[in-house]
Amino acid sequence: MLNIPQLLATELELKPHQVQNALELLAEGATIPFIARYRKERTDEMNEVQLRDLADRYSYLTELEERKTVILNAIAEQGKLSDELKAKITSCLQKTELEDLYLPYRPKRRTRATIAREKGLEPLAAFIKSLNVKNAVTASLEAEAAKYISETQGVKTAEEALKGASDILAEEVAEKAELRAYLRDYLLEEGVFVSRIKDEHPEGTTKFEMYRNYQIRVKNIAPHNMLALCRGEAEKILNFEIAFDEDLVLSYLETEEIKTKVRAVRDFYQAMLKDAFNRLMKTSIIGEVISQNKTYADIESIKTFETNLRELLLSAPAGMKPTLAIDPGFRTGCKVAVLDQTGKFLEYQAVFPHQAAEQRNKAAQTIKNLIEKYKIELIAIGNGTASRETDEFVLEVLQTIDRKPTKVMVNESGASIYSASKVALEEFPDLDITVRGAISIGRRLQDPLAELVKIDPKSIGVGQYQHDVDQKLLKKKLDETVESCVNYVGVDLNTASKELLTFVSGITPTVANNIIAYRNQHGAFKNRRQLLKVAKLGPKAFEQAAGFLRIRGGENPLDNTAVHPESYSVVEAIATDLNLALNQVTQIAENLKKTNLKKYVTDTVGEPTLRDILGELEKPGRDPRAEFKYATFKAGIKEIKDLQVGMELEGIVTNVANFGAFVDIGVHQDGLVHISQLADRFVDDPKKVVKVGQVVNVRVLEVNEKLKRISLSMKAVKQ
Repeated sequence: MLNIPQLLATELELKPHQVQNALELLAEGATIPFIARYRKERTDEMNEVQLRDLADRYSYLTELEERKTVILNAIAEQGKLSDELKAKITSCLQKTELEDLYLPYRPKRRTRATIAREKGLEPLAAFIKSLNVKNAVTASLEAEAAKYISETQGVKTAEEALKGASDILAEEVAEKAELRAYLRDYLLEEGVFVSRIKDEHPEGTTKFEMYRNYQIRVKNIAPHNMLALCRGEAEKILNFEIAFDEDLVLSYLETEEIKTKVRAVRDFYQAMLKDAFNRLMKTSIIGEVISQNKTYADIESIKTFETNLRELLLSAPAGMKPTLAIDPGFRTGCKVAVLDQTGKFLEYQAVFPHQAAEQRNKAAQTIKNLIEKYKIELIAIGNGTASRETDEFVLEVLQTIDRKPTKVMVNESGASIYSASKVALEEFPDLDITVRGAISIGRRLQDPLAELVKIDPKSIGVGQYQHDVDQKLLKKKLDETVESCVNYVGVDLNTASKELLTFVSGITPTVANNIIAYRNQHGAFKNRRQLLKVAKLGPKAFEQAAGFLRIRGGENPLDNTAVHPESYSVVEAIATDLNLALNQVTQIAENLKKTNLKKYVTDTVGEPTLRDILGELEKPGRDPRAEFKYATFKAGIKEIKDLQVGMELEGIVTNVANFGAFVDIGVHQDGLVHISQLADRFVDDPKKVVKVGQVVNVRVLEVNEKLKRISLSMKAVKQ
């Protein structure tokens, strides 16, 4: 069978020891963030992307090997496993190729060929096959077929016998791996997707108008177009198929399968091959090609989703400051929640600024009182219904006070999902669902990562055809993204929620619950070693998690850094050599720059780890996320009808797709900057130009109020 580690080293361009060591660490239960951060010496500094590619490909090849064993045993039990077939199976690198080889031997329902065999017509099929090879006819086909007429077998005529023999040979041809591979490759290379919108949907009435009379080469179709076709078909709005030169394919089959020049046999084979192609190959191969393109589109779409989610989760936090969170509304009023600098809920008020003047004045006074009472530094306003009107109202209030908090419009996608969730109910059992939504809006301004991990990533609104892609793969990749982001930033052990702790390397939901319980019972953690007192958090979990957990103001200043406890002795040795205390970490870093790091290399701590330690000591407790920035929407532009072509506006990127970027410009409907309008140069991938959360300047190109579509451009607009 395959030497998987050797194959992985070749495919991924890695050294054999890198692959071997990484696989060993994964087998021991080490997480990818842990390996990438704290086992650089063993993997020669493989990063998370390389490690995940390795893990994914290893999983695929392992499943492939397991399937090979099942198939080899199944064929051997039938007594049909030749050395040649075994060699082909054991050398397979793709599941599709493997299943093609197994197809002739796979148990199947009764087919026309099965029925023909039951009637005793297999010898007739073998006879005709021999004529094709011999290139001579010793007897007419009809005369030979007449020998198989049998009332007991249900073969009434020679014609019926020949038809049965043809069914047997057609199935053999249709199950030949090399022919299926040719046809699949031909469709992938030369096929054309053709779609038509059904007659019952008049022009201009569907969101799939561009696919009304649509044609594109299979090899050229973009992932989002593929997913749109699949969705349109699922919604019974359009049909699509793959068009190709069927005569050319039949000609190829005849060239490959017909060896004789004898007319009668050639005619028989031509008819049989046409039947094999039309009845047994065409539909299934087209289905496989569509499935292959759909799988590729899924993967690309999920990659885009991963990138967007990463940018959103790693959005710059406004900071843990006293915050006024407002969930806007017209008739039901604005829900106002007050949070302290740790995100703790303090007070709730409902105000009605969008009704009578008396109510507006009362609401203004309430907002002023809350700002003064709690020394508010941030105001978070959800970007849903009544957001712009509420934004202008708050601006009026701020103009009447001297110390003005920072006012930010916050994307509230998923806040309603959170507020109705089990997580929110456990967190705030006595609060109304609307109050929970306001709290979520405020917290995601303070620290987007800590709050957004509580929401199913699919509800955050940064995906592309997220409900159409492979849901199992989507969940796996999004969970990996959240895990990666949480461990990249690090987690405050004394304030983190159960949901946030669950994504820390080595911590299970049960252990996360136990950490919260221990914290509630014993108070704040004073040092990382206390974690070992938490129920079910053993040495292995401690090893995986400790470096990603921070303790601010604890007993050991290193506990507020990404330096792993296993390396504390190295830092202590350095501090001793420099005659410095551990709480003088920045001075240690300054002096260490002038020191030869190799002096402190040990069997387990190499230069890569020492460089990381130096980086941590330079800025202990730093947040690796970017500086906080926010968009300012143009006054007076509240609805789509307020827009005019040519307007230049500031906005914030809410989603990036393969075909462009969506930008919130403050009118409740995101505008689209098509990929062709993203820059004054050619752009092949929008993710290279913009990212979720980025503040951009755009120009309005087109407004369609009826369809609620806004076309924007970033060309010739100063950024």
